[in-house]
Amino acid sequence: MAMVRKTLDSGQACSESLGKRYGLVLALAVLAVIVALPVPDGLPVAGQRMLGILMFSVIVWMTDTISYPVSAAVIMVLMAFLLGLSPDPANPQNLLGTSKALTIALSGFSNTALALVGGALFLAAAMTKTGLDRRIALVVMSKIGTKTNRLLAGVILVGLILSFFVPSTTARVSCMVPIVMGIIMAFGVERKSRFAGIMMIAVAQADSIWNVGIKTAAAQNMIAMGFIEKQLGKYITWMEWFVAALPFAVIMSVALYYVLLKIMPPEMDEIAGGKAVVEKALQDLGTMTVSEKKLMAISVILLLFWSTEKILHPFDTSSTTIAAIAFMLLPNVGIMTWREAQSQIPWGTLILFGIGISLGSALLSTQAAAWLAKFIVVWFGLQTMPALTILAVLAAFLIIIHLGFASATALAAAMIPIIISVLQSVTTPGINVVGMTMVLQYVVSFGFILPVNAPQNMVAYGTDTFEVKDFIKTGIPLTVIAYLLVLLMGATYWQWIGVL
Repeated sequence: MAMVRKTLDSGQACSESLGKRYGLVLALAVLAVIVALPVPDGLPVAGQRMLGILMFSVIVWMTDTISYPVSAAVIMVLMAFLLGLSPDPANPQNLLGTSKALTIALSGFSNTALALVGGALFLAAAMTKTGLDRRIALVVMSKIGTKTNRLLAGVILVGLILSFFVPSTTARVSCMVPIVMGIIMAFGVERKSRFAGIMMIAVAQADSIWNVGIKTAAAQNMIAMGFIEKQLGKYITWMEWFVAALPFAVIMSVALYYVLLKIMPPEMDEIAGGKAVVEKALQDLGTMTVSEKKLMAISVILLLFWSTEKILHPFDTSSTTIAAIAFMLLPNVGIMTWREAQSQIPWGTLILFGIGISLGSALLSTQAAAWLAKFIVVWFGLQTMPALTILAVLAAFLIIIHLGFASATALAAAMIPIIISVLQSVTTPGINVVGMTMVLQYVVSFGFILPVNAPQNMVAYGTDTFEVKDFIKTGIPLTVIAYLLVLLMGATYWQWIGVL
């Protein structure tokens, strides 16, 4: 058995190594082929080259051949020169020019969604610095009890609560992992036990589920909202998203609980002395510091502003978030300095986000997205399909293609502009393009099957508490349930509230 596992691990490592080694070469080769092909009717030269850049991006993101920040820089260069040397789609007699093309490549950095993601990263850094996220997690866990099924429910509940206050999936999981590992070690439970495995899998999967439930919980949501606002002229408020997504996230949280208990039942029903361990960890934190109290007040006020935008006030989510960050950084009244914050911010994530928006915008402005959408509509025969069938086909497509992506942010950047163009190309009467796009964005967060499908999965996998096969055998039924639930809610609840 050990030899079989070793062989499988070796094969997987070899495959990953080949992808990393030759991914960039493959991406460049595909780009060169697409650029060299005859330009199809109805597609500008710039559009064809953007399709080549899109394929290049997808391949380097799927193979992880270069880091995301480096890939963002390369994509920016490709857009500047390949588009710059293309005829201007608006005036084909003249070249677009590298200056104008570089402006397109940098356009994502002036998007309000980028400001929200940047603000979210600062909030996550503040949570880590003050330890407020750890305190919230421990307080919830201390109220749960010591039965293993209740501890599992506690982990899922903490994922829910932190999603409101920590708008970064990786940050939430990074907070929970040491707490759960501390519980596992303190209880004397084997690191490779089923109990340890389901607790850590629950940490990652619960956060992915609540990425769907809360608009501000994940960066990929902001990418989709930016494209919806730009392409469709509709701003979806925090509360509109929450009302539509809450039932889905609640049902999936319950499904996660039962799937994990059914497939990986813990070896024991109760952990002796577990409550004392959590309470001791809380005592070690001491009383709430002034910084924690300030951050709690800022977070609650910010949540109130988010949830009441366009209802009690006219301020958008990005603006209120930036205002909160500015207050947090003020000397004497704030809770951290710029020097303290900057070392905690994953700037590469912000760069990838900006380039992702630029990539989608360029696909639109060069007519590449519209051309590709028409091709997809004809290929799948979507022209006159019922709305629910279209939802089923596109949701299945996103789930399958997500298997090759290590970032939902990258997936959203590549696919959401195309999805919107596909929905606009369909002739079926009565389709709510805005609502359908929002629901399909939920599906973008379905990184349930492989550890490599999301950064939070990899953080949990790095604890060595479960095997890849454990994640897969719990993730597949979870994905099937999520897919069927999307179809069920598409036929009922989302139609009742006017989303579809």
